[in-house]
Amino acid sequence: MIIIGIAGGTGSGKTTVVKKIIESLPKNEVVLIPQDSYYKDSSNVPVEKRQSINFDHPNAFDWELLSEHISRLREGKSIEQPIYSYLTCTRQPETIHVEPCEVIIIEGILALCDPTLRDLMDLKIFVDADSDERLIRVIQRDMLERGRTAEAVMERYVRVLKPMHMEFIEPTKRYADLIIPQGGHNKKAVEIMTTYIENMLHAKK
Repeated sequence: MIIIGIAGGTGSGKTTVVKKIIESLPKNEVVLIPQDSYYKDSSNVPVEKRQSINFDHPNAFDWELLSEHISRLREGKSIEQPIYSYLTCTRQPETIHVEPCEVIIIEGILALCDPTLRDLMDLKIFVDADSDERLIRVIQRDMLERGRTAEAVMERYVRVLKPMHMEFIEPTKRYADLIIPQGGHNKKAVEIMTTYIENMLHAKK
């Protein structure tokens, strides 16, 4: 089993990189664990205050549960992955049943932040992109998927995303074994990465 952590700023292209890895490997050999599924449950927080939760701060995540679940998968045991609702900022009663696979990918903005979680990883990847590119992608995504105006997205970017990126996300780059500049558009880097993962798999068999 290989456990891969993929981190990078919002809009950096992490999803594209993950997709390339999954496409390069045999079906049913990869399972994706989104870090977003492990946001702390905020059902105890008054509804009117939930929208002010800083989702880009390390304190927003349930690191203990995430590390416990990755450890269980490494041991060959199944887990019940939480489902988090952005609409209500709460953890749902339903879960996703996940069986261990040859490759486990943990993907999220702060995937390389927690030392306990990092120690469980065999390969740590940081997906890098210019701040201008990330902002454009965030505006496009939030307008399309979350119904926000461009002005609201840019205000949040300046107030929350940019300072949190500089304080917490960017520093985790130093823990990466591999940095992919230009995000998922860097075909050469993605090819090198997928070849390396394939070689790791063959070496473990």
